Amino acid sequence: MPVTQTTRQLLILSIVSCATVGLAPFRPLPHVVEKLQLLGQGELSRAIDIADLLFHLTPWLLLSVVGSRALIQLWRRSAESSASSP
Repeated sequence: MPVTQTTRQLLILSIVSCATVGLAPFRPLPHVVEKLQLLGQGELSRAIDIADLLFHLTPWLLLSVVGSRALIQLWRRSAESSASSP
């Protein structure tokens, strides 16, 4: 088994949350993209806008942490298996 069951479940949860909360609303432009554009232009100043950006970025941060964890587990297991084989 390449990754643990917990990591697999967290990956599924984070992918689903990125597809829903992370990209909502889908049209005309994902909300997180609009907020990042405002941040880049220096126009993201209201507290509600900053909180909204953090809300929509949280699934992406979760995905990056869980994805990194899964890649590290895969790397360690492949290193262990190659070290144990003659």
